[in-house]
This record gives sequence, structure tokens and C-alpha cells, in this order.
Amino acid sequence: MASDRPLQIGSPASQAFLRRLVERFAPLDKGAAAPFTPEFKTTDPDTFAVAVMDVEGHFACAGKAEHLFTLQSMSKPFIYGLALDALGREKVHRKVGVEPTGEAFNSIVELEQDHLPYNPMVNSGAIAMSAMLHHAAGDEAMDQVSAMFAAYLGRAPQQHPAVLPDALTGSHRNRAIAHLLRHFEIIGDDIEGSLALYARHCAIGVDTRDLAVMAATLANGGINPLTGERAIGATSLRDVLTLMLTCGMYDTSGTWVYTVGLPAKSGVSGGLLAVVPGRMGLAVYSPRLDSHGHSVRGMAAMQAWASEWALGLFDVQVGATGGERQG
Repeated sequence: MASDRPLQIGSPASQAFLRRLVERFAPLDKGAAAPFTPEFKTTDPDTFAVAVMDVEGHFACAGKAEHLFTLQSMSKPFIYGLALDALGREKVHRKVGVEPTGEAFNSIVELEQDHLPYNPMVNSGAIAMSAMLHHAAGDEAMDQVSAMFAAYLGRAPQQHPAVLPDALTGSHRNRAIAHLLRHFEIIGDDIEGSLALYARHCAIGVDTRDLAVMAATLANGGINPLTGERAIGATSLRDVLTLMLTCGMYDTSGTWVYTVGLPAKSGVSGGLLAVVPGRMGLAVYSPRLDSHGHSVRGMAAMQAWASEWALGLFDVQVGATGGERQG
């Protein structure tokens, strides 16, 4: 049964809840870690962690929350937000749409059919965002990206130590996507520079605690609860959260909204972050992935967590006396 309200974040009861969450879902051993992530060889596939931060900066975690992994696709909503802040909604959405794809995160089919990337949360859309930033700012684009992530993290971002220089040139599939984008005049001529920027923000190293801070910043109106620094404009934040809700979980976005009901983003490193607007940010890490590229344990834990704390955007029942959250 869902609680009538979440536990006080950081309290012994909240810590105990997170430990139980890890213990409950740790036995799930389906799926496998993605062999193409830089940290694959140094990561135990059974690594598992959860973390939460509320908008006042209270924090709790359980499991191996200090384990470092790469952002991968979890960087996409933040890059989209930076593009909106830097270039404006009108310019950004001349090059990328806002519709769910129904396709895998790295699909090429959608470009062949409709030319414009469906949304910024899939590879084609994120490469387009990266290209727009690169062509607007040149070599300074990575400085802009770093400053943006520093505002979310409360520290300077760094590439994961396992990332090799040749990994920053882009995979063959992403290169094919970039060339199609250029063919349809979605991006400019500097494909190499665009792909390098895309690869660099995907390769930023974080741990589960960092993900919780980033999610809490989105929950807190774009202001980092720990530092008080604004990381994204309010209008851009609204757009980012909207597309995280409708498109952030790729071809399972509909199921996610139905079962969890929160703006979220996953990455093939095994990370998953979710935002409870105005209240808190949630984070889970476990590298075993399902067929859609989502963490198996992460998906199960988030569904149980959102249900037991009644966190979904629509988990509100208005009683006869009005407005009370009920289990």
C-alpha cells in the first residue's frame, strides 16, 4: 500500500527504506551490461545503488552509491536544456521534433522516413542538439557544456577515467546518423566536431549520488539545492521535463508513464534518474540492461519506489474535503 506521504529524506526511516529497496531487487540477475561502455571491464555487473535528494538538499542513499559510471544518454535532457537556453525554443525546434518515436534510442529508420529527429532524447536528436551547439560556439561549446554540468553537479565535470581518446570520435552507427542529418540539412558540415561534442558529454563520469543531485536540481525549478546556483532557465526546464516524461524512456515511454508517472531518463551505463517536480530527485544504478537499454533493477526499483511513496504526477486523489494525498 502506498504511503500517505514520502518519508523525510535523510531520516533513519528513509535510509532503511532505501536499504530494503536494494535488498529486494538485488536478486534480479536478468540482462547484461553493455560491452561498449568505457567502464564495462572494470564494473561488476551486480553493482547496485539508489539515491534521493529533496529540493531542500536532504539526501539519502544505499548500495554502492560511490561507483563511477558514464552518463551516456542521461546527458541528453541536459544538453537539450542548454540548447534551449543558448539558442531559443524556436531555433531548436526547427531541427528536432517533440514526438515519441516508438523506436529504439539509436534508430536510423525514423530519419529515413521523416528526416527530422523526432525528439532530443534519442541519439539523432541529441546529435542534432550537439551539432547546433558546436556550430554556434565552435571550440567554446565544450566549455559551455562543462559549465552547465558543473551547475547541476556542484563541481567541475570530468570524463570517466576509462574513456580513451579514440572513443570520442563517435561510433559507426552514430556517424551514420550524423551523415544522414547532414544529408537532410539538419546539421552543418563539421560532422567530426559535432560527434566529438556528443561523445564527450556522454562520457562524463558520475555516481548515483551525482544523479540524485542533478535530478533534484531539475525538481527544484532548475536551482541546485546544495549550491543555490541556477543550472537552467525556468521556461527551458518546463520543456525538458515535458519531453523527459513523454520521450525519456524511448520505446517504453508509454509503459513508464503508466507505471511510474515521472519525468525520467535512462542510460546504457545502467543509470536512471527521475524527477518529482517541486519535491525530489531519484536515482538508481545497476548495469544489467533489458532489451530496451534500461537497467533491469533500476526499472523494477523505480516502479516500486514511486508506488510505495505515491510519487507519480497523477497519484493524487481529491477527497470530499479536497486536496489530500491518499494511499
